[in-house]
Amino acid sequence: MKQIYVGIAAGLVIGAIALASGIGKVVAAPVKLPYATLDDATDVSQSRASIVLAGGCFWGVEEVFQHVTGVVDAVSGYSGGDARTANYETVSSGTTAHAESVRVTYDPAKITLGQILQVFFSVAHDPTQRNRQGPDVGPQYRSAIFYANERQRQIAKAYVDQLDKARVFRGMIETELTPLKVFYEAEEHHQDFAAKNPYHRYILLVDKPKVENLRKEFPSMYR
Repeated sequence: MKQIYVGIAAGLVIGAIALASGIGKVVAAPVKLPYATLDDATDVSQSRASIVLAGGCFWGVEEVFQHVTGVVDAVSGYSGGDARTANYETVSSGTTAHAESVRVTYDPAKITLGQILQVFFSVAHDPTQRNRQGPDVGPQYRSAIFYANERQRQIAKAYVDQLDKARVFRGMIETELTPLKVFYEAEEHHQDFAAKNPYHRYILLVDKPKVENLRKEFPSMYR
């Protein structure tokens, strides 16, 4: 559904849908979740690490992590499918195995994977929605963590189990844990979309509130 917002008439369309759907459903509840009980310590021996996350439209997830201290880079792309279908138009059909995703590259000396996941579940998206995020509907908008190794899988699964057991959300977490095969970078015009289009209606209504929640709930991590 997101593609209908992109264009000159986008403001009218998204406004109507926001009122009908409840735009607050797009943004995860601005509650700072507990720290991950299973996590790595900060590691000065490693200069870079990365994790691929999917939580609805990649514009907003990318924008959130670009404001997190310790994150080196956040790149929008596609994960879960093959190279043939790794393009925006095809992925938007919902008929591929791809999810709109963001590769988050970070400095392990400054931030841990557990902290990355804390931000992901707290403010970047609503993990209790299945195959959608607010008005964006379809498996391409699903919540997923594409882990690159067994340690990432262990930390992610332990955190999901921890949050479900603590019942921090009204519903159970629907986030998929999937081994990362290939991450395909999205088209250039999707990179840094929120930063380049700060007054786009979709960005103002859907994504900027997520960044504001990050600033409020994680002031020491916000930049």
